[in-house]
Amino acid sequence: MPGVLAARAATGTIPIVFQLGTDPVELGFVESLNRPGSNLTGVTNLNLELGPKRLELLHQAVPAAKVIALLVDPTNPAAELQAKIRAAAGTLGLQLHLVQASAPADLHAAFSKIIPELGAQALVISTGGFFVSHAKELGALSLRHGLPAIFQYREFTAAGGLMSYAGSFAEAYRLVGVYVGRILKGEKPAELPVQQATTLELIINLKTAKALGLSLPLPLLGHASEVIE
Repeated sequence: MPGVLAARAATGTIPIVFQLGTDPVELGFVESLNRPGSNLTGVTNLNLELGPKRLELLHQAVPAAKVIALLVDPTNPAAELQAKIRAAAGTLGLQLHLVQASAPADLHAAFSKIIPELGAQALVISTGGFFVSHAKELGALSLRHGLPAIFQYREFTAAGGLMSYAGSFAEAYRLVGVYVGRILKGEKPAELPVQQATTLELIINLKTAKALGLSLPLPLLGHASEVIE
């Protein structure tokens, strides 16, 4: 999102094609999804609204865990997302604790308190640019601290995180490429509807599951787009 903000501030005439995990109408980037009405259009990727589903998937993987930590960046406005995850936790009969981190130094401190201080048995990592930029570190930390955890990016899972779940970024960027091609051929971004990538990807690190002593249910493994062994 910061890149889109900078590009929009730089020009009101040069076409801009974005890829976002949030609603571009709410952000003021376009007038509507069907008729963007400006020099911006692009693709949205299912992400922010998947927080409750990530919690549900983590619960399926670790059904014995009744106390869950939710890692959030207090500088990233996500009150609505936190409320939805809290509601999902209540429905599942889970106790949810918020843990905050907004700088690299905060990450180690946050992970150090999740188990000994909060008694949490699993972790959901919220969305946000800060966490995205530290996806690999988050994956390694969750494994080091013995925490079954779920995030949005494959880099997290490949680095030792248990699971990731989000819309397909490959599909989103393919659609972005299609729009760039159409604009280069003369079409106007104001007339190109904002598209949504609809493919969802669940990636599971089976090696991490074994290291954590977890026996994942077969239906969950069968739902996975990719299993890292």
